[in-house]
Amino acid sequence: HEQSDRRKQPFVAVNTGAIPKDLIASELFGYVDGAFTGAKKGGSIGKFESAHKGTLFLDEIGDMPLDLQVILLRAIETKRIIRIGESKEREVDIRIIAATNGDLEEEIAYNDSFRSDLYYRLNVLNINIPPLRERAEDIEALAWRFLHEFQEVYGDGPKGFDEEVMQLFIEYPWPGNIRELRNIVERAF
Repeated sequence: HEQSDRRKQPFVAVNTGAIPKDLIASELFGYVDGAFTGAKKGGSIGKFESAHKGTLFLDEIGDMPLDLQVILLRAIETKRIIRIGESKEREVDIRIIAATNGDLEEEIAYNDSFRSDLYYRLNVLNINIPPLRERAEDIEALAWRFLHEFQEVYGDGPKGFDEEVMQLFIEYPWPGNIRELRNIVERAF
């Protein structure tokens, strides 16, 4: 996003796996006043409208329920959304980045839990980032980056890593991936 022509426009991130199924549509597309009980007075714009002219990052896209994948596909194809409780279409100009920790091709082929048409619509450019255990050469640089981050946040603290600690980092399989490495460095800090 920061390297694109959209960098001066909004970058809106949403974890589709963390939103309850009943609320995903209202989070993504918004709703009008009176659309449902407990809704915010005056309605609310959704993430699509918030990202207009910018970038919408859909994290954990593989966890999105099938029935909402249909609505998402339509919004991507037509570049239009409809707020819940409204009949008027709204045009949106967004770039979509989607991420998942799962194998969507496997979800399509064996589990029928992800729509192939949505996959092919989203899969314009695929960047596969291997797990940290397959990228031992990145561990030291990431550990240092996290250490510097925590020095900024917490102030004075450790200035570096013992060679033995770094060797343990490199040999460890990191089942929790980069998040686990970050948490370990923070805990040690």
